[in-house]
Amino acid sequence: MGAAGRDFHNFNVYFRNNNAYEVVAFTAGQIPNIAGRVYPPELAGPLYPKGIPIYPEEELERLIRELRVDEVVLAYSDLRFEEVMEKACRILAAGACFKILGYNDTVLRASKPVIAVTASRTGAGKSTLARKIARILKRKGLRVVVVRHPMPYGKLKWPVQRFERLEDLEKYECTIEEREEYEPHILEGNVVYAGVDYQQVLKAAEREADVILWDGGNNDWPFIKPDLHVVVVDPLRCGDELRTFPGLVNVLLADVIVINKVNVAGEKQVRQTLLNVSSINPRAKVVLASSEITVDRPELIRERRVLVVEDGPSVTHGNLGYGAGYIAALKYGAAEVVDPRPYAIGSIKEVFEKYKHIGKVLPAMGYGSAQMKELEKVINSIPADSVVLGTPTDLSRYLNLNKKCVKVKYELVEQGKPTIEEIIEDFISEKLTPQDPSR
Repeated sequence: MGAAGRDFHNFNVYFRNNNAYEVVAFTAGQIPNIAGRVYPPELAGPLYPKGIPIYPEEELERLIRELRVDEVVLAYSDLRFEEVMEKACRILAAGACFKILGYNDTVLRASKPVIAVTASRTGAGKSTLARKIARILKRKGLRVVVVRHPMPYGKLKWPVQRFERLEDLEKYECTIEEREEYEPHILEGNVVYAGVDYQQVLKAAEREADVILWDGGNNDWPFIKPDLHVVVVDPLRCGDELRTFPGLVNVLLADVIVINKVNVAGEKQVRQTLLNVSSINPRAKVVLASSEITVDRPELIRERRVLVVEDGPSVTHGNLGYGAGYIAALKYGAAEVVDPRPYAIGSIKEVFEKYKHIGKVLPAMGYGSAQMKELEKVINSIPADSVVLGTPTDLSRYLNLNKKCVKVKYELVEQGKPTIEEIIEDFISEKLTPQDPSR
């Protein structure tokens, strides 16, 4: 059971060449346009010459019955505990065993030092932290290669993808969500590896890196065993760090916990979040940080009617009602934030119907060309003066929009000690500086 990420990785490293199992199906949840496809033979390996079909998760009970399934493996992220148990109960009632593969079953070992950035929830602020760490490492003269959690939402034909230029986004036919994660790294001069087969991805990354930076997805734990594991926690969703899967796994594994967004969360939320993480992982260093928001053209917000477009996953399965775009609209004095819901059509309308917690913002849904066209049509139909892009990618570069756009930028800024730079300097000293043999 997956969402085109952890499920494929678990299959590749645990089941692909394992004669003790026959994998009869994948199911797909969270992400549209994955079901109905086939995990291709060239990725599935010699035991699966026809590949493996991918079905909607809604068909789970039928698949267990008709395919005589003995065991169902949950392999995706950002689920509340009650959602995990609801799925387990469905599986058990249908007659199969419920299973989650362990950390050591699936984690890869690297020959180079690894820093991992993960989170307790989607939208906590991993990307800003990953870019900050990359800058620090590069200032120290180190070659940094970013390995990004997979997002093969386009075509399943690239075991390894290497991104260095914006043109590579076109080469690999990237969806909006993929662009959101790769584009900011590319613009900062970072080489990014991704794909579907992370054993091959890791080998390729090791050839050109002094340090590998794992940039996590959702709240999944790393595919590569880190030497330093930094976990971002969001106090706006205080308590979720204790009751979401596998976010709690990350908090328990963390060497460093960054409590982000302290500038927009309430003092009580920050204090309770600090108490929560310290109580379950007292050995981790804790960093308090704010998420500082700026925009490139504030005059397009001030006293204007604006449409806010937010990062899709953060406001859908990440359960945020709004994100950086909405905060920027308020900060820079918008006359009105126009509600996009009355103008939603097709799959965009279905998103609002499924995720009823979303506020007056438009999720940047673009899983494939058809949905990207729908998003473009919705944006162009809304009576607003300008569009505030809270997305990490510039939609105006590849969607034909009829309004001027404001790009939101957000950076992680530490509040007090320790700082991320101090932590990375300690890491470099321990892992990358030659040691005195007498020690």
